[in-house]
Amino acid sequence: MKRLENNVAIITGGARGIGKATARKFAEEGAGIAIWDIDAEAGAATVKELEKYGTKIRFYPVNTVDLEMTLAAAKQVFDDFGQIDILVNNAGITRDSSMKKMTEDQWKQVIDVNLTGVYHCTKAVSPYMLERGYGRILNASSIVGLYGNFGQTNYVASKAGVIGMTKVWAREFGRKGVTVNAIAPGFINTEMMETVPQSYLDDLKAKTPVARLGEPGDIANAYAFLASSEAAFINGTTLSVDGGLVL
Repeated sequence: MKRLENNVAIITGGARGIGKATARKFAEEGAGIAIWDIDAEAGAATVKELEKYGTKIRFYPVNTVDLEMTLAAAKQVFDDFGQIDILVNNAGITRDSSMKKMTEDQWKQVIDVNLTGVYHCTKAVSPYMLERGYGRILNASSIVGLYGNFGQTNYVASKAGVIGMTKVWAREFGRKGVTVNAIAPGFINTEMMETVPQSYLDDLKAKTPVARLGEPGDIANAYAFLASSEAAFINGTTLSVDGGLVL
């Protein structure tokens, strides 16, 4: 039996990057997939690409900053699939700038998507899990949420906040059969890295004990483990998946 067979997962930001890799991994493991994303074209393409795994996969255009849209999407997924077992709060953005130069819009955009969006999705989806007495909520944090990073006041604040919310929800939901954990990825080879100078990437690789950047599949594998029954006694943790960069 596949590890996630008979499970239904919502993956936010699931049309690209780590979210898409997670959708692929979950489909391989037998889960039904609901992809939430603002990019309808990429979402439709991802659904078509993953249909070969033989599980039910649907795309929903969702802006997680909008609570009412998120609530409606959660209900639609439940109506379409009959259950919701896993929520991967993966959607996120960066708007990097030094504190001196950061604008109010840069601050607000990142906090809205990376922190408030996670709150909205969990607010919308958790009641279905709690009613059933089972669920896995997985939140995307970052190693910079643990250790900070120059020029990322907004991003670090959002990712540190996600870790705090993870701990609170683990306490609130654990007794009702719903575990909540976070992943703290290191530097992953996604579209977000395309604007980073090659010299900086080479320096990161040199400082990382496994001598490479992470791949989206590395994070997807960690999500698949935490979403499975094998992780039933893991609750409230933040798992660093960074190749040992911050040992």
